[in-house]
Amino acid sequence: MRLTDIKGVGDKTSALFNKLNIYTPEDLLAYYPRNYDIYEEPICVKDIDNKLVVSIEGVVMRTLDVKHFKNISIASTVIKDKSGDTIKVTWFNMPYLRNTVKYGEKYVFRGRIKYSGITPTLEQPQIFPLGKYAEKLNYMQPIYSLTKGINNNTFVKAISNALIICSCDDYLPEDIREQYNLVDYKKAIKNIHFPEDMESLKNARRRLIFDEFFSFIMNMEKLKEKESVVINQYVVDNFETSESVIKNLPYELTNAQMRCLKDIRQDISGSFVMQRLLQGDVGSGKTIIAFLTALDFARSGLQSVIMAPTEVLCEQHYKKLVDLINDNSLQYKVCLLTGSLSIKKKREAYEKIENGEYQIIIGTHAVFQEGVVYNNLSLVVIDEQHRFGVLQRGKLMNKGMKPHTLVMSATPIPRTLAIILYGDMDISVIDELPQNRKSIKNCVVTKDYRPKVYKFITNQVNDGRQVYVICPMIEENDTLQAENVVDYTDILKENLPANIKIQYLHGKMSSEEKNEILRKFETNEINVLVSTTVIEVGIDVPNATVMVVENSERFGLSSLHQLRGRVGRGNHQSYAVFVSATKDKDKLEKLGILNKSNDGFYIASEDLRLRGPGDFFGIRQSGEMGFNLADVYTDGDILKDAKSAVEEYNSRGLEFIDKKINDDIVIY
Repeated sequence: MRLTDIKGVGDKTSALFNKLNIYTPEDLLAYYPRNYDIYEEPICVKDIDNKLVVSIEGVVMRTLDVKHFKNISIASTVIKDKSGDTIKVTWFNMPYLRNTVKYGEKYVFRGRIKYSGITPTLEQPQIFPLGKYAEKLNYMQPIYSLTKGINNNTFVKAISNALIICSCDDYLPEDIREQYNLVDYKKAIKNIHFPEDMESLKNARRRLIFDEFFSFIMNMEKLKEKESVVINQYVVDNFETSESVIKNLPYELTNAQMRCLKDIRQDISGSFVMQRLLQGDVGSGKTIIAFLTALDFARSGLQSVIMAPTEVLCEQHYKKLVDLINDNSLQYKVCLLTGSLSIKKKREAYEKIENGEYQIIIGTHAVFQEGVVYNNLSLVVIDEQHRFGVLQRGKLMNKGMKPHTLVMSATPIPRTLAIILYGDMDISVIDELPQNRKSIKNCVVTKDYRPKVYKFITNQVNDGRQVYVICPMIEENDTLQAENVVDYTDILKENLPANIKIQYLHGKMSSEEKNEILRKFETNEINVLVSTTVIEVGIDVPNATVMVVENSERFGLSSLHQLRGRVGRGNHQSYAVFVSATKDKDKLEKLGILNKSNDGFYIASEDLRLRGPGDFFGIRQSGEMGFNLADVYTDGDILKDAKSAVEEYNSRGLEFIDKKINDDIVIY
């Protein structure tokens, strides 16, 4: 079916949906709300604390005052809540409310909170008699991520009509659904978009998370069938090159690095093809292990590929490896292969790769494109593994005759879950940081501290350093009170000296725009980079010494730890400043855990303990990991259920056709 088969969706609207990668009615139903506008119990003025939309039950304390400014009229009054606190209420271009909102009467007012300094005002609220608001209580309106030309109502209508024409057949037998406490698929899809209540939303979310994990594991099983124990055709057992390089390094490898390198050497010199995960915290030194291994393959006359998720990270790897080769007077040649290369340069690279002139190839997705033919691809290294999809990995593996595989991840996944996510891979963990690495100094502050933060940023830039500022959103929206990169960039320009160069970055920019901004930041043409979590992986700037995270209470601790890992990568003292927009003691104590430890595994375990399952409002914690809803930390129990269900499903010989599987489904 086509999108235009949906009632009310014409060619113009269909083209706008296409911009959001929605091409079919099924795609539309799989485009889940990013949040819900919930008609909650009225609160008191003192409990507003960082909320954007609130409902307040209050008595009108004075007759509406209506003033006119040019073509705008502003009606205002003051209401008093049940605790005796008051708040100003304003409406724009609604002077007729003077005859509706009566002095001394009690209503429920629901609207947006705006601040003038520290004083809140309730703007443009809806007005409900008490009984009428009770009828609305707990109603949940879905809120979607939009593109220009489409509003939320268009989404709601289109999804309502898509539900009518889509069959939403369920692949799971009823007894398996009952065994794992799952609602049927059609009910889950309906309730993820239009939940009857909070319980129905939780049940829908559980089912759809189960489906994401089930699809992931099922496709992993298919890969494992192809990648079962294979005889090692590329035995590498001479490690003189890497040993010589190790002795010449300006630093000593840690015991953990040497232990992991030993694991890899045993694999590649053994009887069977290596399938190994190298797991290590941010800054633990995984990349040098990959380089040393690739150099040993080059010495044996074999080719290696190192695949990374961004062009900037590939360029950084390329420069570091070339420098390493030159510093050790080695003769091996390295190729940088990215999508931005001209057609002419790509052809030249393809020719030299095919004839074996390049021993090590570093690149993005470009390394497995159809035109790339390898001479004797024997080692595949996948950096930041969770950024690449099942099909992408399969395409790369098919470029060689059963090459060795080393995948690297900085995500501190608990071992029990890692075993499921990584299938039959052997796991090595770098569990200590380099000795010369200075510990990052952390502090957790409230938004009142911002003037001091701005001064600190200025001092660091004046000292020649650079700064990251992370915001949870790209642009302002109607349902979430949180900083966004576009407006916050303007705020910084107002509060920092004019000579400081500030630029913003977010995931909706084109690859060319993002790469150009990251390159300018790498070369210090940009002093302060305001970004979403798009920089969590894929950039290594040793000169960056400050990480400021706004609205840090809205992120999981593991995400904050990954962000913190972007600084502290050079010789200068580095700092992480977590700014909280709330003074809630529990949230501030949670953030305080980051002060106690730099151990990603400890932080991940604390994150899981504190967040608990079902934390699905606010900022997505794991969207960057490839799942729409699932979180490997908080949904670990569902992941285990999905693993058991896959085993039972396969034992029955049931056929699974995943219509949703694509390159966005990830291998961790």
